[in-house]
Amino acid sequence: MLQQDETLSVEEIHRYTRHFSLPNFTRSSQRRLKYSRVLIIGAGGLGSPVSMYLAAAGVGNLRIVDPDKVELSNLQRQILHGQSDIGKSKLQSAAEKLQEINPHVKLDLVPERFCAENAKDLAGGCDVIIDGTDNFPTRYLSNDIAVWMRIPNIYGSILRYDGQATVFAPHMGGPCYRCMAPQPPAPGAVPSCAEGGVLGALPGIIGSIQALEAIKIISEVGKPMIGQLFHFDMYSTRLRSFKLRRDPECPVCGEHPTITEPIDYHGFCGLPSPTDTSMNSMTVTELKTLRDAGDNHFLLDVRQPDEWEQAHIEGAVLIPLGDLPERVNELPRDQKLIVHCKAGGRSARAVAWLNEQGFENVWNVEGGMDAWSLMTNDE
Repeated sequence: MLQQDETLSVEEIHRYTRHFSLPNFTRSSQRRLKYSRVLIIGAGGLGSPVSMYLAAAGVGNLRIVDPDKVELSNLQRQILHGQSDIGKSKLQSAAEKLQEINPHVKLDLVPERFCAENAKDLAGGCDVIIDGTDNFPTRYLSNDIAVWMRIPNIYGSILRYDGQATVFAPHMGGPCYRCMAPQPPAPGAVPSCAEGGVLGALPGIIGSIQALEAIKIISEVGKPMIGQLFHFDMYSTRLRSFKLRRDPECPVCGEHPTITEPIDYHGFCGLPSPTDTSMNSMTVTELKTLRDAGDNHFLLDVRQPDEWEQAHIEGAVLIPLGDLPERVNELPRDQKLIVHCKAGGRSARAVAWLNEQGFENVWNVEGGMDAWSLMTNDE
């Protein structure tokens, strides 16, 4: 924790007066918040409530990592951002909102992706790590860094109508993320929020729980959710709690760890690197132009059957991403192969994998079925 001068201003005492009305919450508890530093990875659906509630609670130093800009589709759930922020960097938008919430908070804004090259530097000096992203490479990397640096890692995950949260902290007697999920799922087995959807208020609930756990750990008030997985099924309004145990064979926090340095997690999780510029891609407008011109191509849809039934492009062939290795012989090698999914994530993985299998003329459709539907509806 950062150096403390053991003081709270009169304005701060008044600002946090509802904290001091709580049993066991003292001025020392508030000073711990004031002189702490929290790493928040992502300023989106989870990062929005996390950062807003931590700022409001008086966490003095927030290091927020996010390279993206605000898009219209973010506004349904990412409450840090509004209509006037579209096109701005998420960090610029976040800074404006958080300073308005609490001008005492110091912001360290990092417009980069959290990756193996910068992870240790970004986590350095932090009391808590909060993963607010929705991808497996970041989850495994943030977990491993937290284990090695002995920092509590507050996990949250949302998809469709379900959310879950816990605190991973082997140095405090609990498990790490790899104890719960030793290996990532196969590429395409679990859709992202863009692909699977999420009800807007759900990240507010899970992100608020993540913020609460950070406040409890830093202020030393309450019992952190270590060794306990909170699961919320909002569709049926069911709350459940599962016990999590540390795995002595865990490759990171176990008795004989085999992973001791960051690795290429995009490759590890079967994903194309975000810096990979070698992949052929086209917009939905370019795809339509090709189809209208009668271009000879094979259009592959790698979504799930239920998604196909809701909407599909005439003439496309459905092979779900998870089935692709077994059905790859159904694809032509002497024809342009164009791949699409819902939003472009699964199709990018498919294109990367097909390139590895020797397919040379493979193209990814940017924005997928979402962009195609938007374009055709506007016509």
